[in-house]
Amino acid sequence: MDKISDSKFAGSKDIVSENIEKLKSIFPEVFNEDKIDFGTLKEVLGNFVGNKDERYKFTWNGKSMARKLAFTPSFGTLRPDKEESVDWDKTQNLYIEGDNLEVLKILQKSYYNKIKMIYIDPPYNTGKDFVYKDDFRDNIKNYLIQTNQVDSEGRKLSTNSESSGRYHTDWLNMMYPRLLLARNLLREDGVIFISIDDNEVHNLRKICDEIFGEDNFIKDLIINTSEGGGQAKHVINGHEYLLVYAKNIMIFDNLKRPKDIRGKKIEIDNEIYWIQEDAIRKEFGKYGNLHYEEILEFRDQEFKDKIDYGLANNEYILIPKDYGMNIIGKLRKVSEDFSKFHSILNIDKISKHLTADGIREMEDIFSVSKGNSPFSNPKPVNLLQKIVLSSTFKGNQNDIILDFFSGSSTTAHATMQLNAEDGGNRKYIMVQLPEPCDENSEAFKAGYKNICEIGKERIRRAGKKILEENKDNENIKDLDTGFKVFKLDSSNIKEWVGDHENLEDNLYDYIDNIKSDRSNEDILFEILLKFGIDLTVPIQTYEFKGKKIFSAGLGALLMCLENDIDIDVVQFICEKIKELKPDVSRVVFKDSSFRDDNVKTNAVQLLNKYEIKDIKSI
Repeated sequence: MDKISDSKFAGSKDIVSENIEKLKSIFPEVFNEDKIDFGTLKEVLGNFVGNKDERYKFTWNGKSMARKLAFTPSFGTLRPDKEESVDWDKTQNLYIEGDNLEVLKILQKSYYNKIKMIYIDPPYNTGKDFVYKDDFRDNIKNYLIQTNQVDSEGRKLSTNSESSGRYHTDWLNMMYPRLLLARNLLREDGVIFISIDDNEVHNLRKICDEIFGEDNFIKDLIINTSEGGGQAKHVINGHEYLLVYAKNIMIFDNLKRPKDIRGKKIEIDNEIYWIQEDAIRKEFGKYGNLHYEEILEFRDQEFKDKIDYGLANNEYILIPKDYGMNIIGKLRKVSEDFSKFHSILNIDKISKHLTADGIREMEDIFSVSKGNSPFSNPKPVNLLQKIVLSSTFKGNQNDIILDFFSGSSTTAHATMQLNAEDGGNRKYIMVQLPEPCDENSEAFKAGYKNICEIGKERIRRAGKKILEENKDNENIKDLDTGFKVFKLDSSNIKEWVGDHENLEDNLYDYIDNIKSDRSNEDILFEILLKFGIDLTVPIQTYEFKGKKIFSAGLGALLMCLENDIDIDVVQFICEKIKELKPDVSRVVFKDSSFRDDNVKTNAVQLLNKYEIKDIKSI
C-alpha cells in the first residue's frame, strides 16, 4: 500500500506544468530555453506590436513583420485549369501555380494537420536566387508583379546580392512565414525535409528550432552532390545538407531504410543458403555496403550482363552467371525489414544523389541532348524516393506529400515511381511560383515560358514513362499519374469599394458581385477552400429545369449560382441531399439567385424542413 508521504502524494496535480507542455506542443516558437516569451505569444495570438525591442533570441530586422505576414489572411483563391491538367476527374494529385506564401495560407483550412511529409528545396541564397518580395498589404497584387520579374517601378527582383546589405535578412524574411504556415499543415506524426547548402544552413537551423521546436530536430543529413569541383578555391564542395524535423517527435516513427542483407541465411524450397559476402565483395567489392534499393539498380548499370534475376515468393533472387546457381543475395521486392536511416545518405557509391544525375534524368525525360536540360539543378529521383519511402513506408500508403518549392517536380516524379514499385497510393501537392525562364536559357529556347511549364511537362512525361516501363507490373493497375492544376488569383468575389462620387454605379455593379471573367467552377473551388474541403473531393454536376447544380464530396456541399431560381430547384436540391445522405451538408446560392424574395424565404424554410441548417449566399 502506498504511503501518504510518498512523493506522488506530496502535492496536488501540477496543472501549470501540464498547461505549459500543452502550450509548447501548440506554439513551440514562443518558448526560449523553456521560458515563455509573452511578447511572441501575443503576436501569435494576433496582438502585434511594431518596432519592439527584440532581444535574447535569434532575431533580425523584420522578424516581427514576417510573423505578422504569416498570420495575415489571404484574399486570394485557387482557380482550376482543366486544360493543363491530366485525368482531372480521377486524380488525387495537385499542381498549384502561385506564390507559395499565399497558397499555404489558402490551404490552411482544407489541409490543416493532414500532410504526412513535406520536402522543400528552397533558394539557397547564393546571390543569384530569385527572392520572393512579400508585401503584407496586398500580396496577391505583389505576386502578379513578381511573375513578370519586375516591381511596380520596373526594377528587377530576381537576385539577392551579398552587397545589398540585407543579404541574410531578405532570405530569412522569405523563409520564416512560409515555415510557420507549413508546420500547421503537418500531421502530428508528420515530418519535414529541407535541402540547403552552407550559405544559410546555420540560419535555417535556428529558425526551424524556433518554429518546430528544438526537441523535434531529428538530424542534419549530408548528401553528396558532386564528384568534381577541381576548380574550387579552397575546398572541393561536394555535399549539401538535408534538415529533418518532426511535427511531434514523441509520436513520429523513426526514419527507416531497408536493412543490409549481407551475410544472412535464407531458405528457398526448404534449402538453406548463405548470402556469400565474399562473393559479393569479389564481384562488386569497390561498391562497399549493398542495400535493397541499390542492388536493384544493377539492372540498368554496368553489371547487368553479369547478373540474372529470378523472382520467387515476391522476392528478387540475385544469381551471378559466373557462379552457376549459387545464391548471392535475396532481396525483398517490397522491403518490410527496416533499419535506421544513415546520416550520410549516399555512403554507398552505387546509390548516387549527384546533381549531374538529376540533370541527366531531365535530359532523358525531355529527349534532349547533353547540356540542353530545361532545368539547371534538379534533384535526382532516387534521392527523393529514399526520402519519401523513409517516412511513408507503412499501411496502405495514402499519405499526402507536399513540396512548395517544387521546381522541376522531382518530388512528384519520385512519388509516382515509388507507388509503381510498391503499390502505394501516396498523393502529392506541388506548389511553384511561375518564375519566368531567362530568355537565354535552354528552357526558354525550347518554348517553356516559366518554371511551372517545365514542372507540369516533366510530370506528364514521367507518368507516361513509368506506365510504359511497368506494363507487366500489377502495382500500376490503379497508379495515379494525373494531376489537377490550380492557379493563384484574386478572389472571385468583387471587393467593395466605397467611392462616394460614383456610389450609384458601385451599388449597381455590386448587385452581381461575382467578377465577370470568373466561372461557376472557379467559385465552387473557392467555396470548397472557405469550408475547408479537400480540393480533390469527387464533384458531380446535375441539371434541373436548365439550372446547373454542383455536388461536392457526395453531398457535403451543394451549390447553385444560376439566376431566377424557383422553389422547384430548391426542392430538387433537398431531394438530392436526402438521396446522398452526407454526414454534413451545406447549401450555397448567389444572393441574387432567387426569382423574388418570397422564393428566397420559402427556400430557407424548405431546407430547414429537410434539416439543412447551413445555408450560405454569396
